[in-house]
Amino acid sequence: MKFYWKVPAEITSRTQFYFTAPVVSYMLKVSQKWCQITCRWTSTRPTSRRLPIVHHDDYVCTLPPKHRFPMSKFTKVYNHLLQDGVIQPDQVAVPTLVTMETAASVHTTDYVDKFFSGKTSEKEQRRTGFAWTEGLVRRCRMETGGTVLAAHMALSRGLACSTAGGTHHAYPNFGSGFCLLNDLAVAARQVQLIGKASRILILDLDVHQGDGTAFIFQNDSSVFTFSVHCGKNFPFRKEKSDLDISVQPKLRDKEYLLIVKEQLPWILESFRPDLVLYDAGVDPHKNDDLGMLSLTDQGLHDRDYWVIDHITSRGIPCACVIGGGYSKDIGVLAMRHTIVHRAATKVWEERRL
Repeated sequence: MKFYWKVPAEITSRTQFYFTAPVVSYMLKVSQKWCQITCRWTSTRPTSRRLPIVHHDDYVCTLPPKHRFPMSKFTKVYNHLLQDGVIQPDQVAVPTLVTMETAASVHTTDYVDKFFSGKTSEKEQRRTGFAWTEGLVRRCRMETGGTVLAAHMALSRGLACSTAGGTHHAYPNFGSGFCLLNDLAVAARQVQLIGKASRILILDLDVHQGDGTAFIFQNDSSVFTFSVHCGKNFPFRKEKSDLDISVQPKLRDKEYLLIVKEQLPWILESFRPDLVLYDAGVDPHKNDDLGMLSLTDQGLHDRDYWVIDHITSRGIPCACVIGGGYSKDIGVLAMRHTIVHRAATKVWEERRL
């Protein structure tokens, strides 16, 4: 790691610098602190000038046979993008595991310790939908690290997408609904802590309300939570987001997109976020096993393209995660999840980001 200390242009390379011991000590402390916060997210950067994609093989862990969670979709999302030529290997950034300290920026220390060390009770595990394993912990830590890295890359490049993320049902002190660490909340808090962004908009278009995210930031005016979800779907006890749009089952493309187009512009104008974290869940799709809405593939593409284009057209960085999506046909589901990456790629190329 190299450190460059800015020197006035009029000073030549022949000039000698003398620093007192306290100054040197301060400079080293600043350098070390920067490394502790930043280096963990930038271990492997993409070498391409294309849209930054964040992916890791450890987004996947082993589950019991016939488990309802479509774990293999994350690998298939990545493979579809490569095989279709949407992305190239040189544009992929590789995240690292979030630490206990990082997870505890939004979760309680007690919960993080229990989850990381395998001390959660059977009742707590049933609530999440997963039995505890070391592989599950690694997967969740890597997925959260991926969202944090996507946020950092969006701030530096304007736009970035992970091939996982959107675990919005995780609360500070417990997991729920296949969500154990709230990656969106952790990412929002981390970019704030290092001073890269002060005001964060979490735009949640998963069909299920992001109840954990809403709860975490319910008294935090620096993070605006906006959710469009099916009111009759899980979770049945909703939290209060800064803006909740509860829609009825069977809502179609045109009506759905109209809602998003009516609400997002005024939020961006009034809240003025430094970063948008976009949960592009595909479970509003008409064929989703847990959805209840009636969006089509084209409707999801129109949604994602308009959202990403509108945000970036205002000069606001946007980090995208794939959110929820459920189907027994994992191949079809994974292809559906690539819609956000395809839309983001189109915006990237059209706007020459």
